[in-house]
Amino acid sequence: MNENGITVLSLFDGMSCGQIALKELGIKVDKYYASEIDKHAIKQTMLNFPDTIQLGSVTELDARKLGHVDLLIGGSPALTSLSRAAETA
Repeated sequence: MNENGITVLSLFDGMSCGQIALKELGIKVDKYYASEIDKHAIKQTMLNFPDTIQLGSVTELDARKLGHVDLLIGGSPALTSLSRAAETA
């Protein structure tokens, strides 16, 4: 953590509920890395949090390249049969 806030890595980010929670709690975020593949969720995230750093699929993520991360969060991925990502993949 630095004076600008924490660095967050969110796996299966969805519409960035993690950012919503951190904002509601008053926790400053310096960098927010998001791993998400659903184009609709990404679009909503970027509308609400345009500074989000989108990383794409978690299967292609090398977290070592990100440097220090203060908080790792993740949402359980949706079942394939229920996921909007499955419809657009």
